Amino acid sequence: MKLTVLGSSSALPTSTRYPSAHVLNTHERLFLIDCGEGTQMQLRKCKIKFGKINHVFISHLHGDHIFGLYGLLSTFNLMGRESALHLYAPENYDQMLVSHLRDFDINLNFEVIFVPLRGKEPVNIYDDKYINVKSFPLQHRIEAFGFLFREKPADRNIIKDCIIKYGIPTSKIPAIKKGEDFTTEDGQLVKNDEITIPPVEPFSYAYCSDTMFFNRLATYVKDVNLLYHEATFDKSMSELAKMTCHSTTHDAAKVARKAHVGTLMIGHFSARYKEISGLVEEAKAIFPATIPAIDGTTYDLGDLPKF
Repeated sequence: MKLTVLGSSSALPTSTRYPSAHVLNTHERLFLIDCGEGTQMQLRKCKIKFGKINHVFISHLHGDHIFGLYGLLSTFNLMGRESALHLYAPENYDQMLVSHLRDFDINLNFEVIFVPLRGKEPVNIYDDKYINVKSFPLQHRIEAFGFLFREKPADRNIIKDCIIKYGIPTSKIPAIKKGEDFTTEDGQLVKNDEITIPPVEPFSYAYCSDTMFFNRLATYVKDVNLLYHEATFDKSMSELAKMTCHSTTHDAAKVARKAHVGTLMIGHFSARYKEISGLVEEAKAIFPATIPAIDGTTYDLGDLPKF
């Protein structure tokens, strides 16, 4: 898994920070998460191929998380896209999108498969042989959702020398990779752990955009390798955070600590902060394994700092 941060600012973009957008690359599948203004410009700067984006996840319908989608859809069309695009967004967005396309006389050459987000519990919204994606409710001024991406466990790796040593036929290899033992032609039972090695542990990533602190959130993102959590304000602005249904650095860190995550990434920084090092240090005081979201940076989940 690799995560590219396209935007780390909150409602107001700055000269160095764009509004919210992330791209998660897992097994060369690209998942675009939120699409604030300027997303397609950042995609170009980061050399991310537009044609490989087949799934877009929108956390909620505030402009700094969705205004870039209209331009991106138009660009897809102008580039001659024909393959379907899967769009996951709050259920009331479907008609808004239809209205926008009609108002601006945009006739898409490709199908948009709309998957509505709803409910008060985590829900499976995407699944393939490599990864499962769930949405879960957040607490914001309007209906909002987070997303949890979990890789599925891979098969065990067969030791090549053992294939020759025990005369393992090709037809038996898939079952052995799934954990079965092997019996040789002369009846010798060979235990699976003698001829295979465990696969790499699967990775997981959770995206928590605009939300206020609530205890149950930690249960939704428990034990993930990387948690992205908004930290719009510093700890001194907790009252404003509550009033606007946002989080402080301490709120984000408390969720990370309760959930026992590997690494916390904070972002969605208010434009009032020219420097974010102070915000990171505040979060680190509670959860030391904290890093900032930096626009244009790609993070390999296998190389994240360990504390």
